[in-house]
Amino acid sequence: MIPNSLSALCALFLLQGPACTPARPTTLPTSANNSAEAVPSSAPTVAAAPSTPAAPAGLQVGAARFGEYLPLLQGKRVGVVVNQTSTVGRALLPDTLLAKGVNITAIFGPEHGFRGEAADGATIKDGKDERTGKPVRSLYGATKKPTAEMLQDVDVLVFDIQDVGTRFYTYISTMHYVMEAAADQGKPVIVLDRPNPNGWYVDGPIMEPQHKSFVGMHPIPIVHGLTVGELAQMINGEKWLAGGKQCQLTVIPVQGYTHATRYELPVRPSPNLPNPHAVSLYATLCLFEGTDVSVGRGTEFPFEVIGAPTQPSTRPFSFTPKPNPGSTSPPQNGKLCYGEDLRKTGNDMGFTLRYLIDYYQKSSAKDKFFGKYFEQLTGTPTVRQMIIAGKSEKEIRQAWEPALGQYKQMRKKYLLYPDFK
Repeated sequence: MIPNSLSALCALFLLQGPACTPARPTTLPTSANNSAEAVPSSAPTVAAAPSTPAAPAGLQVGAARFGEYLPLLQGKRVGVVVNQTSTVGRALLPDTLLAKGVNITAIFGPEHGFRGEAADGATIKDGKDERTGKPVRSLYGATKKPTAEMLQDVDVLVFDIQDVGTRFYTYISTMHYVMEAAADQGKPVIVLDRPNPNGWYVDGPIMEPQHKSFVGMHPIPIVHGLTVGELAQMINGEKWLAGGKQCQLTVIPVQGYTHATRYELPVRPSPNLPNPHAVSLYATLCLFEGTDVSVGRGTEFPFEVIGAPTQPSTRPFSFTPKPNPGSTSPPQNGKLCYGEDLRKTGNDMGFTLRYLIDYYQKSSAKDKFFGKYFEQLTGTPTVRQMIIAGKSEKEIRQAWEPALGQYKQMRKKYLLYPDFK
């Protein structure tokens, strides 16, 4: 999830409460090359993924393990950092905790707000939740880090938001700032852990300090292979909070999870990640957000197609992005985009530069292909430089492998669950 200047992920969908209107199907232009069944001529060359077993029946998210953390909230004024993915069964966590007598004094809303109704990149304002009557304090607007005033009626902070396992999904940036504010104010933080749907592998370049931004705050790869609880431990343990501070951190682990577990999200994290396939493609396709290539925002299949007006009209698929509730001003709005339909590629692709290299090489406007935010997504200038120089994916991977290897070793210190093989 990235901010509006980077074509941010759009308003999030709710299982409970007022829901965003589903995106209307976009009528695709008729063309001899336009086919919803079109797929790339060959699959990208990446490491084979493990098979996809169903989530084990005994899997229980941290939020559902009440016996592990309700005693920590007893007699405390509680602030919760949540959104529509913060569910126990079909109920949102704040509603459940209030029913159990927890004294929630503040609800903190990240990008898209607490109940996920705000459009992509929209400024979130403070307010009051109509359902509970509790004050809602925005962490996506003028203030991304809770202030002392915002925490004055809070004794303990509970973070419970579903991540998708990529460096540029901004909920982990919100978690960083929550931890930092808690360290400043001496408030404990409890992270209720959830599985990582892309937690079965680690890949991509490490973010370099000069490219730090809200879409990349940590020196981790694009696919970090951690749950939010494990990442919170890494942030704390590596002293990445401002001034090297550490917060008082408690992680409530997921029961019955391993990094080999393939987990299908019970609540879509946004309308622009509408299904497990889009979630699996997100790491690869989000890099296109720093180019002139559309990833299907403004269509009924975001993050499952790619295309641009500057691509050859002979590509096997075409589409025209149009405003919808999920993306009010999509990239290449109203323009016919030529590209590919990736909906049949499967969920085990992993992260690849194949499409990025191909689309640059075949662009009719190479000088305008990369945007100024591309390095914020890759975290390094090397990827752009090597693609322009005509290097292969194998050569580009070799450039980031030493730093990635060091990260993999560091990652082992913070794992809470058995790792993938």
